[in-house]
Amino acid sequence: MTMKNLYKNIWIIAALAIVLAGCGKMDVAPSNQISTESIGNTSDGIINVTNGNYALFKNQVDFNGFVDDNNMYLRQYFQLSDFAGDEIVCGQKTEDPLYYSFTYTHSPDQANSRFFWYISYKIANGANTVIEILEDKGADNNEKKQIMGENYFLRAFVHFNLLKFYSKAYTTGDPTTNLGVIIRNSTSGESQKARATVQETYDFIIGDLEKAIELMNVSKGTEYASKQAAQALLSRVYLNMGNNDKTIEYADQVINSGRYSLETASSYPSLFANALSHNETIWAIAFTPSDNRGKFGSIASMLYSDGNSGWGEEFASIPYRNLLAENLNDVRLSYIDTSYNDDGSVRRKNGIEVFYITKFSFQDGDPNLSSPIMFRLAEMYLNKAEAYAKKEDEANAFAMLNEIRKNRGLADDLINSVPSGKTLIDVVLDERSRELAFEGFRATDLIRNHKTIKRNYWGYHIAGLTPPDIDLSTTPTGYDNLEIPYDDSRIIYYIPVDEILANELCVQN
Repeated sequence: MTMKNLYKNIWIIAALAIVLAGCGKMDVAPSNQISTESIGNTSDGIINVTNGNYALFKNQVDFNGFVDDNNMYLRQYFQLSDFAGDEIVCGQKTEDPLYYSFTYTHSPDQANSRFFWYISYKIANGANTVIEILEDKGADNNEKKQIMGENYFLRAFVHFNLLKFYSKAYTTGDPTTNLGVIIRNSTSGESQKARATVQETYDFIIGDLEKAIELMNVSKGTEYASKQAAQALLSRVYLNMGNNDKTIEYADQVINSGRYSLETASSYPSLFANALSHNETIWAIAFTPSDNRGKFGSIASMLYSDGNSGWGEEFASIPYRNLLAENLNDVRLSYIDTSYNDDGSVRRKNGIEVFYITKFSFQDGDPNLSSPIMFRLAEMYLNKAEAYAKKEDEANAFAMLNEIRKNRGLADDLINSVPSGKTLIDVVLDERSRELAFEGFRATDLIRNHKTIKRNYWGYHIAGLTPPDIDLSTTPTGYDNLEIPYDDSRIIYYIPVDEILANELCVQN
């Protein structure tokens, strides 16, 4: 028995004991048995349910009888993604389950992972509800076709993100035999359902997105899915599959749509605080002041503090700051907020330098508020750059990278050759990190390209780190979690215990 299987069995036994304990029974349900409010067959009813599906990305949701500030799809999405990479440093030990992402000490009973699985399938179930009604009654006008397309997109989006956390990467091993996730494409599907393979899940996602593209032809705001959002997701999907031509094809469809433009060096610093009104945004989840999750429950709360709100416990890492510091004209530095002592030195928290991250702050001047961007035009250029690099088309790869750089204050520092000691893929991944940091990409980018996640810097991702005064001029050695190989089994989150207990056909990681 492997160590991971041993831990799996221990955690399942422990969780079963909790469920059966005499103090009360915890409700668990397989991923298709998630209730949604019944809706009528009117257009208003379908629109209302669709709006409710969008709201599930940001709303507090009752999970097993509990409503918690942390129970938000987006908060968990970004934490599960970014805290497993090398761009954010953990500033202290914490009982918050986000700590397991930093330390790769996952379990089937992990609260953040359990909620993410639950809410993902709740969104899928809401999308299925709308799709089935429109399939039955007929999408006989552009408005209904648009709504149907949006729900195909949402269903594909949540299944793709589930793959990201609970399955091996498409490029790791054999996608035709590696297990993916449970495909939920019907509200009446069987509760006992096995996981599809990675290949089958990707095929399902692609099919949904192709339908979405065909159906969506109504121009709405950036807070709604669109034909271009589906094309952008297809570009991302094919990039992760290693299909370079399709990656470029769908990125070009977005770029050539004429609907979007890259922010310039002058407009980029205000992009994330004004995501819904900027020209680079393809799709963002709209937050209003009434959606503010308070001082300590927002996405920003772990990454920023103004002294009155926010925990401010996770900071920009040394390697990421060093990457940006290669050129101090890089306007992407504007999203790193340094905290200083009275004597001008950088403030430390538990020995770690405090460099706050503000990509999720300052909408309407509120330090806790933003409308997180899920797709933007810059990613399309970077997807093309990576695809061209893998096609060994150096000229086009550089052209895509330089399109980004000249709009980020680096018009005098364009890339024209591969530096000594690096590969073209390394150069692309560096630029993806500069541009897409803290947006959920880094760990996936490295894993997809068979790169080791290197975290050879001080922080509480290091198992056993206790000293409050850390010599940041040294490099930590002899600790666990400093380097995570791309094929390490710890990268993959466990299937949550709720699904395992309720669904006998679902196999654990």
